[in-house]
Amino acid sequence: MVYLDNAATTFPKPREVIKETESAMRELCGNPGRGSHRAAAAAAERVYRCRETAGSFFGAPPENVVLTCNATAALNIAIKGYARDGGRILISDMEHNSVLRPAARAAEERGAELLNYETFPGDDGRTVEGIRKLIKPGSTVVVASHMSNICGRILPIAEIGELCRDSDCVFVVDGSQSAGRLKIDVSGMKIDALCVPGHKGLYGPQGTGLLVLGNVGHGLPRTLTEGGSGLNSIDITMPDDPPERYEAGTLNSPGAAGLSAGIEWVGRVGIDRISEHEDRLCRMFRESIAEIPGVTVYSDEGGPVALFGVAGKSPAGIGAFLDGRGICVRSGLHCAPLAHKTLGTAPGGAVRASFGFFNTASDVKKAVDAVRRVAAL
Repeated sequence: MVYLDNAATTFPKPREVIKETESAMRELCGNPGRGSHRAAAAAAERVYRCRETAGSFFGAPPENVVLTCNATAALNIAIKGYARDGGRILISDMEHNSVLRPAARAAEERGAELLNYETFPGDDGRTVEGIRKLIKPGSTVVVASHMSNICGRILPIAEIGELCRDSDCVFVVDGSQSAGRLKIDVSGMKIDALCVPGHKGLYGPQGTGLLVLGNVGHGLPRTLTEGGSGLNSIDITMPDDPPERYEAGTLNSPGAAGLSAGIEWVGRVGIDRISEHEDRLCRMFRESIAEIPGVTVYSDEGGPVALFGVAGKSPAGIGAFLDGRGICVRSGLHCAPLAHKTLGTAPGGAVRASFGFFNTASDVKKAVDAVRRVAAL
């Protein structure tokens, strides 16, 4: 099998991640924060280690690291929790449904305006200026996908963060595709809420994610769920402070252990080395299939994602053909119809091949050969 769907979830996982997750399931039978006995304490220690590791990686104190089940859960907390009554929510024209849908619901519930700002590849200043024109100071939440999941487009996060801080706006970043591939500093980039999955570029288990809170000058987002937190059980409200304020119910301590190992592995290998390897393979793939008659490559913006189509073939048909030859790609709209509309590939979508650190040049060759075969049909 040639696995080229790393934008959905990275595979395989490093040995260290598998070992740590298995070890936690074998040894950590306690419920973290729900007891003082040794089993609960051991689980709590692994969870705190994950907070420390993630906090160090993203430039935030461990108490600002909230464990979630995925990036979508983190985005729901941040977007819905920070939306202001009668304010504005600004999202880019490249956003995934994990941003678009909670933003639409938050706007509806809070009586806020939901507006799209345009992104301009190669012209960051124009992108930032477009956001500036839409901002209502003091009542706006700006959401930006750091890297597109279909074309690798990268938004100028640091510049947008500076604008938001100067305009007294909340800045929420979707790091689903960038975390572990691009350097992110919550403090330096002036990010109020960074939302990331554990199972993609951080090479952790599925079912893990993080909400990393930065500046608390805007106050904390409202809670999305309530329940047991292990603290102040007599109170009918959630704790006032993070992370427990947003962690109702039992935490995924084996997942946290595996995620911590994944972040540590990324740190040892190095973000630059990972990005260079993935980008090189993706570039080889894009350049090779672009020479095949009938193949259209829809974007060449860098990153480890190649979006393409074949004349006369549906994306679903291409995907099925490649799968039959052991090539795992994803076809369709990739849960990002807004981004596909921006690129001009809506409504049918396209085929996406996305590369990870464990892919090889041999994988590229096999995938290119398979694309050549489907184009010749």
